[in-house]
Amino acid sequence: MAEETVKSGRRAGGRNARVALRSQKLSEELRPIHAGLVGGQYKPLTEAAVQRIHEAALDALQNIGLGDAPESGIAVMTEAGAVHGEDGRLRFPRSLVEDVLAIAARDITLHARDPKHDLQLSGNRVHFGTAGAAVHIVDIENNDYRESTLQDLYDSARITDQLDNVHFFQRTMVARDIADNLELDVNTVYASCAGTMKHVGTSIFDPDYARPCLELLHMIAGSEEAWRARPFVSNSNCFVVPPMKFATESCRVMEECVLGGMPVLLLSAGQAGATAPAPLATSIVQAVAECLAGLVYVNALKPGHPAIFGTWPFVSDLRTGAMSGGSGEQALLSAGCAQMHQFYDLPGGAAAGIADSKMPDMQAGWEQGISNVMAGLSGLNMVYESVGMHASLLGFCLESLILGDDLLGQVQRCVKGIEVTEDSVSLEAMRSVCLGGPGHYLGHEQTLSLMQTEYVYPTLADRTSPKEWAEIGKPELIVKAIERKRSILDGSGPFHIDPDTDARIRERFTIHLPAPRG
Repeated sequence: MAEETVKSGRRAGGRNARVALRSQKLSEELRPIHAGLVGGQYKPLTEAAVQRIHEAALDALQNIGLGDAPESGIAVMTEAGAVHGEDGRLRFPRSLVEDVLAIAARDITLHARDPKHDLQLSGNRVHFGTAGAAVHIVDIENNDYRESTLQDLYDSARITDQLDNVHFFQRTMVARDIADNLELDVNTVYASCAGTMKHVGTSIFDPDYARPCLELLHMIAGSEEAWRARPFVSNSNCFVVPPMKFATESCRVMEECVLGGMPVLLLSAGQAGATAPAPLATSIVQAVAECLAGLVYVNALKPGHPAIFGTWPFVSDLRTGAMSGGSGEQALLSAGCAQMHQFYDLPGGAAAGIADSKMPDMQAGWEQGISNVMAGLSGLNMVYESVGMHASLLGFCLESLILGDDLLGQVQRCVKGIEVTEDSVSLEAMRSVCLGGPGHYLGHEQTLSLMQTEYVYPTLADRTSPKEWAEIGKPELIVKAIERKRSILDGSGPFHIDPDTDARIRERFTIHLPAPRG
């Protein structure tokens, strides 16, 4: 009996040691996954299909063109070679588009305030982050929705700052408790930058608000020169109103941002079957055409300015007309757009991870998992809205953001793929185990050496047996997510604006977030 106890203790002790080892946070260079893993393994479009979409987009630009450009945009784009027709539409000769593609910025860096979070946008490097303009927060504890606030936005930034697999923070929701639109834009930038040191994306409501937002960013950076050297906030700009019209005010915001040194996301968000053609291929054609027009616009303002090719076609449930962001068609559209970005060798972004489900349930799991893994495998540079989004972008859930960190860990492991080297296919371990060895690999040196660098372990997801699960109190995933949310938000986590700067900002602007204590 004593011998059995010793053996049992050894087994338990060995297992506990392995669990403890897995729980230790690895240094960045040893982590099996990280920002910028190279995708591109999945290609829903053939080379011929990519070429056909490209040709159709050029045809649309040359013969249909875009309407409703602001006068300033008409002036700069016609000077570059666009043609302003009697019908008021701007048309773009093929030669103009090709000239712009030759000078457009490639291999760009989206800076973060902490350089370790810089994002290198080149080739098929993949980065996952948040985005959206949700108007509700998912109140999971009360099984309800309520209007989102500035505090919720700040909290989502704070949580993102602590998640290894969420690489950037783009505004997640609208602070519905701020009525003044200028104060809303300024406070959105402030709360985001106070919450995280990762790259931030934001929208700006009015062209007159761009300069105050830039002034705030100069203060956070330390000076305008420091800001221009490392712009750590990008402008998410819906410069078009599909189908094939410029959004006049957003274009003027874009002009101010380009002149102010802010990278821009050229965001075309048509909805297939509603504001974009119903065929998935033609929906991509329209998005590509609109973003190529935006690329002409940006490079006419400032050649080589960093711009992300933001083809974001969405999907309609054609039975009702409602958006269907969690559909298989949405996943295909985003992956197909990634191929177009790679065809042009341009930094690109699209949406994935959207749940139509109202709560983080099984439906949300398959919707978020399928579209994120397809986007990652396609090599999409910037996967926006990858975590936290519910109700087809109307609701944001802090617990879902936390659970999404685990989900994205598994997605990124899929993106990394299977490494085949001489060492990884060596038969030495197999020979030692099978010929006179224990007949299993559990304690083998090779297994122990690879358990952290080859495998990704979830933080909250449960992998215990039913017996172990019962012994530890039958933990529920949502309850664990709530607990982690509270542990992050209830603590005195870092406030990422120093007190002196914060005081100067509050003297200059009306800041609605309470000043940090201490």
